[in-house]
Amino acid sequence: MSRSYRPRTVAALAAIALAAAVPVLGAGAASATPGGGCQSAMVQYRIVGADGNVVGADWTSQGGFHQWDTAPGTVEVRLAAGQSVAEGCKYPVSLAEYTTEGPDWETSGRQTLADKATVYLTAADIAGADDAKRTWQRLTVKSPDCYGQIDLYGDDVTYDGGTGEGHGPAPYRPDNVATPYHLIAAWNGGDKPCAPGTPDSPTPTASQPSPTPTEPTTPATPADSTPPADTTTEPTTPKPAKTPPTSADVPPLQSAPPTAEPSPDDSSPPLAETGSSAPVGPIAGAAALVVVIGAAGMFAAARRSRRS
Repeated sequence: MSRSYRPRTVAALAAIALAAAVPVLGAGAASATPGGGCQSAMVQYRIVGADGNVVGADWTSQGGFHQWDTAPGTVEVRLAAGQSVAEGCKYPVSLAEYTTEGPDWETSGRQTLADKATVYLTAADIAGADDAKRTWQRLTVKSPDCYGQIDLYGDDVTYDGGTGEGHGPAPYRPDNVATPYHLIAAWNGGDKPCAPGTPDSPTPTASQPSPTPTEPTTPATPADSTPPADTTTEPTTPKPAKTPPTSADVPPLQSAPPTAEPSPDDSSPPLAETGSSAPVGPIAGAAALVVVIGAAGMFAAARRSRRS
């Protein structure tokens, strides 16, 4: 091997080592882009009677609080047409029945959960051009026979006052506890209290003495039959009730997690993982060290061959 050929060989090997190190040095600019999550979606509903026929208006997204003539014990739900829902996205919709202390939100007082049903809407539940033969997901709760409230809402939490996982505070108008959250629509009604009334007079106990029949009691004559004057300066006017907000836009159960690439069997990370968290500095230093050691070795070999 000639002297002119050996330096060219050393230079060529060094260039190859440097070229191999350049992609590693530039890998710090690459990073993985996580996949998109599920977005909120609009729900439509309609009330179905015991005979299977639609009660009142057909599909709607109208919110607000409504007074019922007949309690909406069964409600069908779907996703409104024209929406794009990714595969794997789920939208919980619940129907809850409460017994209340009055027939509307203002007088509802303390509410007690009596029944609840939940379904999960997906892309298969989006309304289409021809829905004549399609069936929709149905929510059914017991019909109240007294004062009550029925809530249609967009999550699967049970709002019964429990503290465990999956439970939330029960609605309570006096303290303005406006649950359920993600309320779509609500109905109030009823024509009688849910609990029996308290007796007018308590039953006498054995410790209470009975009046002696031989001594008739004479009713006392009131000193003044004029009723006491009203010391209230002016009557308190109750403020108008403001019902909780409603919206047919409901959140998904959870966002779709990003797809994780499986790591190869060897110890080198894939390129999609060489972002700011990857050990790019040590990798680049090791590559530079390989270049230096290789060049030094080739240089030493060249000097030994010249001496021989």
